[in-house]
Amino acid sequence: MIIYGVALLSICTLAGLFIGDLLGVLLGVPSNVGGVGIAMILLIFGGGYLSKRGLLAGKTEQGIEFWSAIYIPIVVAMAAQQNVAGALSSGPVAILAGLAAVGLSFAMVPVLDRLGRPDAAAEKKPHEPGATAQAAASVQR
Repeated sequence: MIIYGVALLSICTLAGLFIGDLLGVLLGVPSNVGGVGIAMILLIFGGGYLSKRGLLAGKTEQGIEFWSAIYIPIVVAMAAQQNVAGALSSGPVAILAGLAAVGLSFAMVPVLDRLGRPDAAAEKKPHEPGATAQAAASVQR
């Protein structure tokens, strides 16, 4: 059922926000630190775990897909709540940290692209002596 996908998402969101608030307290920051990102990571791993076990039906996945379609507007709305002016006035460290995170993300795109493709070297098998003669003989039969 679709409601189970929404329930899984809400559990992951609540756990992510709790962990984000806990990280904020541990780091001495008076806000949530990465709660939405943690929630999405929990959802990815939780959905993968349930899917491998056969516990995630097609209708349940539709509930998750629905919320993933509106994920970006939710993140934008949550980011609007952050104290951006305070971060910028605190000095160049916040700006450098943001630029480093964006730069690292851009640098990881080609790496993840290569990891997601099948290995070209594994597809090309070395030619064995007589392999072409065997292939030609099987074609002629």
